[in-house]
Amino acid sequence: MPRRDDIQKILVLGSGPIVIGQAAEFDYSGAQACKVLLEEGYEVVLVNSNPATIMTDPEFATATYVEPLLPGPVKQVIERERPDALLPTLGGQTALNLAKALYEDGTLEEFGVELIGANYDAINRAEDREQFDATMQKAGLRTARNTIATTVEEAKGALEQFGLPLIIRPAFTLGGRGGGIARTPEQVDEIVQRGLDASPIGQVLIDESVLGWGEFELEVMRDHADNVVIVCSIENIDPMGVHTGDSVTVAPQQTLSDRVYQKLRDQAIAVIRAVGVETGGSNVQFAVNPATEEIVVIEMNPRVSRSSALASKATGFPIAKIAARLAVGYTLDEIPNDITKATPASFEPTLDYVVVKWPRFAFEKFPGVDTTLSTHMKSVGEVMAIGRTFGQAFGKALRSRELDTQPDLSGTDEELLTRLESPSADRFDVLLECQRRGISDEELRARTGIDLWYLRELRQVDAAFEGVRTYRAVDTCAAEFAAETPYFYSAWEREDRSEVVRGDKPSVMILGSGPNRIGQGIEFDYCCVHAAMTVRESGRDAVMVNCNPETVSTDYDTSDRLYFEPLTLEDVLAIVEIEQPEGVIVSFGGQTPLRLAAGLEQAGVKLLGTQPDAIDLAEDRGRFGALLERLELKAPPYALAQSPQEALGAAPGVGFPLLVRPSYVLGGRAMELVYDTDMLADYFARTRPQGEIFLDRFLENAIEVDVDAICDGEDVWIGGIMQHVEEAGIHSGDSACALPPHSLGAEMLNEIRSASKDLALALGVVGLINIQYAVYGDDLYVIEANPRASRTVPFVSKATGQPLAKIACRVMLGEKLAAMNLPEDPCGPHVSVKEAVLPFDRFAGADALLGPEMRSTGEVMGVATDFPAAFAKAQAAAGTQLPTRGTVFLTVTDSDKAAAMGIAAQLHDLGFRIVATRGTASAIKRMGIPVETINKIQDGSPHVRDWIDRGDVDLVINTPTGTAARSDGYEIRRAAVGRGVPCITTIAGGMAAARAIGAARFGEPPVISLQELHRNGVHA
Repeated sequence: MPRRDDIQKILVLGSGPIVIGQAAEFDYSGAQACKVLLEEGYEVVLVNSNPATIMTDPEFATATYVEPLLPGPVKQVIERERPDALLPTLGGQTALNLAKALYEDGTLEEFGVELIGANYDAINRAEDREQFDATMQKAGLRTARNTIATTVEEAKGALEQFGLPLIIRPAFTLGGRGGGIARTPEQVDEIVQRGLDASPIGQVLIDESVLGWGEFELEVMRDHADNVVIVCSIENIDPMGVHTGDSVTVAPQQTLSDRVYQKLRDQAIAVIRAVGVETGGSNVQFAVNPATEEIVVIEMNPRVSRSSALASKATGFPIAKIAARLAVGYTLDEIPNDITKATPASFEPTLDYVVVKWPRFAFEKFPGVDTTLSTHMKSVGEVMAIGRTFGQAFGKALRSRELDTQPDLSGTDEELLTRLESPSADRFDVLLECQRRGISDEELRARTGIDLWYLRELRQVDAAFEGVRTYRAVDTCAAEFAAETPYFYSAWEREDRSEVVRGDKPSVMILGSGPNRIGQGIEFDYCCVHAAMTVRESGRDAVMVNCNPETVSTDYDTSDRLYFEPLTLEDVLAIVEIEQPEGVIVSFGGQTPLRLAAGLEQAGVKLLGTQPDAIDLAEDRGRFGALLERLELKAPPYALAQSPQEALGAAPGVGFPLLVRPSYVLGGRAMELVYDTDMLADYFARTRPQGEIFLDRFLENAIEVDVDAICDGEDVWIGGIMQHVEEAGIHSGDSACALPPHSLGAEMLNEIRSASKDLALALGVVGLINIQYAVYGDDLYVIEANPRASRTVPFVSKATGQPLAKIACRVMLGEKLAAMNLPEDPCGPHVSVKEAVLPFDRFAGADALLGPEMRSTGEVMGVATDFPAAFAKAQAAAGTQLPTRGTVFLTVTDSDKAAAMGIAAQLHDLGFRIVATRGTASAIKRMGIPVETINKIQDGSPHVRDWIDRGDVDLVINTPTGTAARSDGYEIRRAAVGRGVPCITTIAGGMAAARAIGAARFGEPPVISLQELHRNGVHA
């Protein structure tokens, strides 16, 4: 049957900020769905709080609301827009849970909004652990023996019934959040309590152990006519016990007999029918006992999932696009396959190649945390590789990871084997080292549970790259039909059988950003996608090179030709040889392509935009310092050192406190603030830096400012000037920032504009530049300049309505700013606030203290008519629901006590109860503000941690007074994170929070779409 004509306007919910367990794959799926629905003639209303996504570009929806994904704001959107239907299956667990809440609170019924894609009952049957278990039993399918618990006491019954270990999985959470494997009675209590806190309905499922069984996933699609297709099978190389997002996975599955695989297919179809997902894609997970071939259904997601993005990229079968069409009435046989143009979507994909996905971790950012992999997902991104054989795909994935630190492979054979017994981020590096040392596959199988087939194949990885490199097309049907879509991967074969067909147009190659990680997220993919759009609009072919399956850049219709390849010099040069591009863009994908710039230039490849020498001039502290002197721009005192010993000698001349970091870092990696020589020596003992070391004087209590600008070599256009909420010293990626600046005067803003123009021209920038300043007293200091795309580009673009990356790409292709008629000041009368989203709740033991090393995984945006309301929106969107009443605990360092008195006064006037440790309480009392004194932790109970653990504290404001790993501040911050209590670690952040709480007293600020904002506020 054709599309539904009884609905005209569809509300699509996004997934919000990038967090561990819910990442860029939902930007990809949401953008696909919005595109399809617009093509079908529907009006699309999108709600998503994440400005870094392509899906929140105004062109992807009729009305785009960058608002918190909470019932209140979304109800306002529904009331304004009056959609006919809500599609909740493309925004991950966040969208699904929000749709469920809107159904339960009566909003959908009140405004006559229909749930499409998956109805309320289907969502509950899949997500409520008790209902899912009952549904599977009714369908005759085996699940793990289990029990439901809503209290820790109830969980103790499972311990007696099933014994240890136990698998604990909370209901309605993402990425296994709150769950884990309990191997001791104490861990049962701890993990169950954590799971109950994480679950929106306070429910956990406790399963008998199936650890060591094989883990398999099937991507399944069903339409309302009950046609079902299996899109892809995926096998985890690690056995059960590691979250599938943290596992190295393979598609299609490799080790099952055809008989067992057919059973999995039949059961997956039975699952989707029993749950009742009528119109879309679902992910079904199984455990298979390798000894008995017994099959257990683990869970299913009644929505597009992380694995769906992987399956889409692995097969070329666009799950999200098809799911959107199914949701509006089509059947699978009515939807054409984009890749072949000859087969319908009911024609199941068949692969004549192998795909390997490898997760990317960031444990180096969180010293002291447990790095063991479990059912609680910890990876921050992933890479994917395609090869003709498993060995080719595995080897390509291995070199796509872009590790910041190399795995430690030292130790005796027995020490390495012992390490293999616990799953870890470096497990396969250790395993390969054991194979190099001659340890038998049988011994490795005994220690890891990994199938012998994989162990034997891993010994042959190097041999997989013998032969001639050739490029093959992804065709979804094992070459039975020709691929019409140019989506390529490299393979090594006996002869060159390349399937790349170039047209007559000149091409421009865009290098993507590789795996998402802390410091380099989807903001850079956003810029690369905008570059591809702009190149195509210019009449050239856009050629994309990337290895990240989660992103819009690796959608096969984003560019004219897509190469799913590792971003190494060797791999990129091989593509250059085939493509012979007019030029290559390296400045949009973050540090990943910039690291290749010099090698590409040496190989004679033309780089478009800013040249490598300008990039080096900005990064080389000596050269950059000389440039600033010539321009008569101030910079904090600094020194360069070639060794820790030299740095220790130079530090007193620079002056403390100082920022220390290695050269060419990403996301503030290994950057620290030190206050004396002892702290500096300790830093070197821990980090052991190699190469040049930078020492910069730190300007305490300075205001930090970010500028995004575009230069064409003759003119400079300032896209946005952002003021950080936190003081200088917090990494810009972790700091909230406001556009326009909320406390800088016109004279200082003019000085910033003038300095930015001088710097961009002197550096020789052609394209984007990001400059960071510190305003210290009445003086402006240049902190650093990055002549490339920055992570703030999407935020500035959404806030101003000016697509910075597209404008910069036009400049890089030869256009001039003077001909573009750009507004001198693109800011409108509204205020936009960007806030970082931090993953501390994923890492038990991590300190929630902000500092110069970036730790955030994503960002959100709040827009309102004033700063307090915009800041409050951003906090709500980030998951930090500021309290409107209750108890505030304050403890601050001596230098912050005067400012803390002002915060206490504001919060007292708002009706809050104030409690503080002795020193802070004394300062507050001197202002005549009522305050209760409680003990520091070191002074014994009753102390602040007791209060937090009991739930008697609603907000913590704690600025650090020491650096000890187990200091009072560390314990306070860790307790706050564990209980989900908002914890603010800077005075400026505390002041902003107090103002935001005050603003919230006037009710929720109104919602506004970007289209209205840009039409009425920006270009008026």
